[in-house]
Amino acid sequence: MMSKFKTMLLAGTFALAPLAATAQEAPVAEVVADDAQADVNSEDFAIDTKAKMQKDMDAAIALVEKMFDTSSLPPIEPARLTLAQQTMGALIPAGSLEKMIDNLYGKMFKTIMAELGGQSDLMLSIKTGVESDKIATLDEATKNKIADMFDPHRQEREDQITRVIKPLISEALTDLERPMRDGMAKAYARKFSAAQLTDLNSFLATSTGRLYASEWMALQADPEVMVAVMKALPPMVTKFMDRGPQIEKEMKELPKEKQLSDFSDKELASLAKLMKVDVKVLKEQRDMSKTDVMEATDAADAAADASYDGSAADAAADAADAAADAAAAATDYASEDPAYDRSNWSAADLKRVEDLEAASAAAATAYLEAEAEAANKARKRLDKAPSE
Repeated sequence: MMSKFKTMLLAGTFALAPLAATAQEAPVAEVVADDAQADVNSEDFAIDTKAKMQKDMDAAIALVEKMFDTSSLPPIEPARLTLAQQTMGALIPAGSLEKMIDNLYGKMFKTIMAELGGQSDLMLSIKTGVESDKIATLDEATKNKIADMFDPHRQEREDQITRVIKPLISEALTDLERPMRDGMAKAYARKFSAAQLTDLNSFLATSTGRLYASEWMALQADPEVMVAVMKALPPMVTKFMDRGPQIEKEMKELPKEKQLSDFSDKELASLAKLMKVDVKVLKEQRDMSKTDVMEATDAADAAADASYDGSAADAAADAADAAADAAAAATDYASEDPAYDRSNWSAADLKRVEDLEAASAAAATAYLEAEAEAANKARKRLDKAPSE
């Protein structure tokens, strides 16, 4: 079960998600993964977690700075920047980000809390062991009664979480507003001339302009806008799916990207010269790559053979181990080679790989069942054996 504190953090993260420029999932995942092995209340754990998160955030910031390099931009004329700062003061007044989040907060935050709380179909299924499909047939009143049996103070607890997390979000948004104003002021100063900025400021000083300035950001998260955007997504996905065969055909026409294992000795020598490294280092890497490819192929064959001979526990064990090695090798290649992206595969190739994956899983299951059966038989023999 996820702790209430982590529920709060997750809900807060969801609420802030529309404003995030880059996703930072790794630190949260590490905290959750380490929870079972560390004292989450210890000072050392908190310091270590903060250090890991800071390291990841620094890396993300460095990546964004590299992607959006501003070092070569010319300086901004001070008078023009002053006009743009006036524009941003009107468009992003204090509290405007929180107003935008409030549009999401009431719906999204409460929905997340309900899903992570005790009365959702998923959580009731986890707590009781009853399939969620069956729980889904119950009415809300019944679900609430069941949840209350596990936690009579559930509603009070959820209200308390809301009282704690919302001020935290408000504080975070307040911290975000100033740098957003500064950044947008610079962007506006580069995009619009002094005359255009003056026109904008004149409009924003009118009653209509003031109303627009106070509402434009909040309207980005208006329920009607959110629903309209979500409804527009399925046709977009359908377009990509419909054009899949055409994309696949065009991808096939492109030459396959070479891997280090494809390089000849002569090509390795040229590569070593360009990289200013010893050619022996590249040869070792190439040979290791070739070995991984061969092991992956052998593992697939072993898994397929084992799926037809479930009685051979040893073969199943070998197939399971080989499949694990193959999966690791495939993961390494997939991170470097877009050809390993399954969306680029033909239907026949995808089916063949998925069939072999199923065979591998069957082999692993057969191995575990055989091992358990052998252990049970041995236990019975040991129980019957006279004690010395």
